[in-house]
Amino acid sequence: MTLEYVDAGKAFNHSQLSNLPHSAPDVTRGVNYERILQARSESQNWITYYGDYDGKRHSLLDEINAENVKNLKVAWIFQASATGMIASTSTYAFEACPLVVDGVMFVTGWDGWLWALDAKTGEQLWRYKHAIPIDVTLCCANVNRGCAVANGKVFMVTQNAQLVALDATNGRKVWQKTIGDVRAGESASIAPLVIKDTLITGSAGGEYGVRGHIDCWDLETGEQRWRTYTVPKPGEPGSETWPADGEAWQRGGANHWVTGTYDPELNLYYAGTGNPAPDFDGEVREGDNLYTDSVVALDVDTGEIKWHYQFTPHDLWDYDSTMEMTLFERDGKKLMAHFDKNGYMFVLDRTNGELQHVTPFVDRIDWGVITRDGKVTPRKYPDKEGEPCHFFPGPAGAKEWTHASYNPEHDLFYVPVADVGATATRRRREFKEGMPYWGAAVEVDIDNMAGSVSAFDSHGEEKWRHRLNNMPMAASTLSTAGDVVFAGTPSGEFLALHAETGEKLWSFQCGSGHHSSPSTFTVDGKQHVAVPVGWGGWLEGIVPGMSGQGHGAALIVFAL
Repeated sequence: MTLEYVDAGKAFNHSQLSNLPHSAPDVTRGVNYERILQARSESQNWITYYGDYDGKRHSLLDEINAENVKNLKVAWIFQASATGMIASTSTYAFEACPLVVDGVMFVTGWDGWLWALDAKTGEQLWRYKHAIPIDVTLCCANVNRGCAVANGKVFMVTQNAQLVALDATNGRKVWQKTIGDVRAGESASIAPLVIKDTLITGSAGGEYGVRGHIDCWDLETGEQRWRTYTVPKPGEPGSETWPADGEAWQRGGANHWVTGTYDPELNLYYAGTGNPAPDFDGEVREGDNLYTDSVVALDVDTGEIKWHYQFTPHDLWDYDSTMEMTLFERDGKKLMAHFDKNGYMFVLDRTNGELQHVTPFVDRIDWGVITRDGKVTPRKYPDKEGEPCHFFPGPAGAKEWTHASYNPEHDLFYVPVADVGATATRRRREFKEGMPYWGAAVEVDIDNMAGSVSAFDSHGEEKWRHRLNNMPMAASTLSTAGDVVFAGTPSGEFLALHAETGEKLWSFQCGSGHHSSPSTFTVDGKQHVAVPVGWGGWLEGIVPGMSGQGHGAALIVFAL
């Protein structure tokens, strides 16, 4: 018996669905800022997006370890696609990271879905469907990356740029706020982050020429506390990096569409930003184009940008820098590691943004090189109208948005690497609101792909590599104290690797591609590992063995 709530709108009719008398235990009532600050110490749960504010994606659980992981078996499967939830188009992906609080799991899906499940059995407790108009403009896929929980509520964004707060016991909507203008091409896919008595979100839609922003909301009322635009307007710091005349800054991109990390001692939220718009036509936006392809450190109380570092100035290659900013300490210093789409690992001082060192983490890089000043300088420019330019890595990146994990005991980052090139041919297009604003035709090297899970220490030295067969690695890794690294492949295989050597210890064929973030938790003292699977659309026909596998969306949970 499940309880189902559907938001009224064009896409669905209440009469099509039933309300059944059942609910979830009130487990999120006690989740607050103080508890999230200590999230890693309660590793039996996974109460925030990365497992903790620092973005390490490392769990202290060790019941499943390098010795016994070979005995891992399926505990339960929740068949999301079997309940009629598959998107009307094939370009969906199950990209979420499941949260677990005291035996209740919360997981988001495509098309505005959120499910509450019994974490022990997989029984559906309730589900919520937000009505998404069929004409919503989406850049790349129909996705959502996760939710947040606190104060008895669960929070999610929707593809039509809404922020929704639900009662965590039954899925009833408590409040709803608008994040962006869908008519202009804005959307949302980020997993919100609870900090203090607020919620942090960001926008998506850079491929449609929108101006990115980061927003802070009151947890209880949904009132907006502040908004920080990631492209400065004329007269603001950084505006000198945009053309002085014209409106390029108003459609500059720099969207924040992947959850940031947070240092409570510094009170700074570290947000990665996306590509400039248009992606490939830099002639209409001369300059470095701040704060695109950057990390910006925001004061959580005011939204003020305290410092920034730009990974790819004047980007012509579509190298978003939205992926995680992992916080760690070395030799008494507060540092941050970032594996960028451009193929380089950057380590920064997170107190002030000063570059410590930069190293490549993928074999094939020819778009830019490290110069004597320790920075990356471009050497290939797809900037001539109608002239093809091939470069490595391609716009999909040497690493997608999916996350590395970090084991502090071994000082190792486990990185999902994609070694794929592309050819871009500039095609100038005039800006039209709500229309794609890329500035090029792009062809990916589908016959020359490689990928791996690679382990790097914090100095950038590669320690081991688990290679994939002719496919990129495009799912987040998960590290545990049991010396196991979990990772899923595009062809459906879920892997357990030895944290110190990379040796393959176990695998399971999930039947659909991985493009999500696994998490781990315990129920009744027993450790489980949860992974959403399901990746449709363009993946099929590109990855060997994927034909017919891309449409089976499921949440699979494993245990000994």
